[in-house]
Amino acid sequence: MKNLLLAASAVALSAGAAAAEDVKLGILIGFTGPIESLTSHMAAAAEEAMREVNASGKSAHNFVSVRGDSTCVDAAAATAAAERMITAEGVKGIIGGDCSGVTRAVLTNVAMPNGIVMISPSATSPALSTDPDDGLFFRTAPSDAREGEVMADVLMEHGVKSIALTYSNSDYGKGLAEAISAAFIAKGGTVTINAAHDDGKADYSAEVAALAAAGGDILVVAGYLDQGGKGIIQASLDTGAFTTFGLPGGMVGDNLPKSIGPGLDGSYGQHANSDAQGMAYLIETGKTANPSFDGTGAYAAESYDAAALIMLAMAAAGSTDSKVYKDKVMDVANAPGEKIYAGELAKALELIAAGTDIDYDGGTGVELIGPGESAGRYREFEVKGGVYETVKFR
Repeated sequence: MKNLLLAASAVALSAGAAAAEDVKLGILIGFTGPIESLTSHMAAAAEEAMREVNASGKSAHNFVSVRGDSTCVDAAAATAAAERMITAEGVKGIIGGDCSGVTRAVLTNVAMPNGIVMISPSATSPALSTDPDDGLFFRTAPSDAREGEVMADVLMEHGVKSIALTYSNSDYGKGLAEAISAAFIAKGGTVTINAAHDDGKADYSAEVAALAAAGGDILVVAGYLDQGGKGIIQASLDTGAFTTFGLPGGMVGDNLPKSIGPGLDGSYGQHANSDAQGMAYLIETGKTANPSFDGTGAYAAESYDAAALIMLAMAAAGSTDSKVYKDKVMDVANAPGEKIYAGELAKALELIAAGTDIDYDGGTGVELIGPGESAGRYREFEVKGGVYETVKFR
């Protein structure tokens, strides 16, 4: 069954107008790999935006989802999946990639040579802010440079003076660890150790021993919840090295507290999320319309917004050619214009058709800055009773 769900064949969504032209959009995320427990919600959210547009009858196009597995960590596999999407399936845009390393590989080796727009809902490496992209790359998740600042604030407000820091040996982990370390030190904190860990290992006792020897008020784990990050936490609890953990975005998902159990209670952190007006629609949709779509899940709302921006930019440009509609992404995402929230894509299409500017706020309060990346909001949480309970938004 899982292989069927993850098959590379196109998945058609309900058409709103019989005469509408089919336009394929790729969803390139890690259906297998270190964040696989997140990606079913991410894909379902992107497909919900497509379903909404198709059902509206307001688009000249019937959008069709084509799923591809980036694996999150295997650049060759992600590149091959993207090439198939473009050359065999003929996608006109890609929602993805997800993890930063594979996203950078696909952008450089596939998207730019083929002139295809990519909007990532979850690739957060600061390096993506300066990588060449020919104006084709955008992201609805903020850079880790911002998350580093937020996490430093969260730690300081908890009275933390020193941290041990471990990170996934990946583009994501390295960039986030650098951001957290720099921001925490700038605020007067001490980083006792800043050490990489490899994903996919069965035993993390050596890594935890080094972290424990360095000490710290808390262990910050800038890793992946289904891979090394989980292993580091479990080994820390097993040995008593640490009992409280700082959890950035890659460590947020229901699987982690299910796997770790009560030992995770009391840990805290943050992830990109929003209390924007449109978020309420996505939460309700997740409860009633689509059992695969959890609107509160990490990067689900960002995935909906990524798909919506592609479709609205196409409508504003009057073209499905990436080289044409790429110039409309920032226009539909930002002021001036009438605010458009999640669940209002039909209204957005009507306004665009009437020549009226829109300002897409979506589910996450979309505002694209600089090189086309999200300005960002963060949900601060604490794990209580196996649940990520919201403290506040920042």
